Amino acid sequence: MENEVVSLPKFFVSPDKVLENKIIIDTVDVSHITKVLRLKVDDVISVCDGAGFDYDAKISEMSGKKITCDILKKYESDTEPNIEVTLFQGIPKGSKMEYIIQKTTELGIRRIVPCVMQRCVAKLDDTSQKKIERWRKIAQEAAKQSGRGSVPEILEPVDFLEALVMLKRNDIFFVPYECEENTTLKPVLQSKCNLKTAAFMIGPEGGFDPVEIEKIKSENIATVTLGKRILRTETAGEAVLSMIMYEIGDINQITGGRK
Repeated sequence: MENEVVSLPKFFVSPDKVLENKIIIDTVDVSHITKVLRLKVDDVISVCDGAGFDYDAKISEMSGKKITCDILKKYESDTEPNIEVTLFQGIPKGSKMEYIIQKTTELGIRRIVPCVMQRCVAKLDDTSQKKIERWRKIAQEAAKQSGRGSVPEILEPVDFLEALVMLKRNDIFFVPYECEENTTLKPVLQSKCNLKTAAFMIGPEGGFDPVEIEKIKSENIATVTLGKRILRTETAGEAVLSMIMYEIGDINQITGGRK
């Protein structure tokens, strides 16, 4: 079709891999580009430096460990939300964390902080670092698929008390809680203007322990209701993030245009 927008395969590099007029790719993406996509010299890809800029780049040299690209065009990324949102997530069991990371990345999350809480079934052990690396890889893949301008940070796990300290560093912060009956999310989101950061905490499968809720309230952190239905831990994060993006995020931002 005439004027059809062609979506280029997208890859991320660190800013130091972007030179004056070239980009170096020397990560596991080399194998994906050569063996899965079967791209060749002169093929064009999209590269993001994770610092706010995207590039149309033409492959000029290829080897088994490195791909060199010539920069054709540089432009500011316009796919990032105008607010940084952090999710503090009680660590769930099984593959639920992977789902949470994937979907919230697609919706525009800036960082995810895994939290160790009283009712977490999943326990951290010697394999935890491998699990965190897998979570970070899932975030990167989801960022590629959704056309993000940056990859969300997946931080090292923290305990509940440390999470509360981090939560309160944001412009607005709150905790969805199934037993809250009065405070809804909308007035909390509208309580301040010109917001730059927002953060919220989601409990694990068993919800928050009563002691944790008492601590949350003693720290003057708002608890909010999401309605009459109780959401699963893997559903709650993406639901809340969608509400934030609609109310104070980038719902009216027109994306897809290149400057």
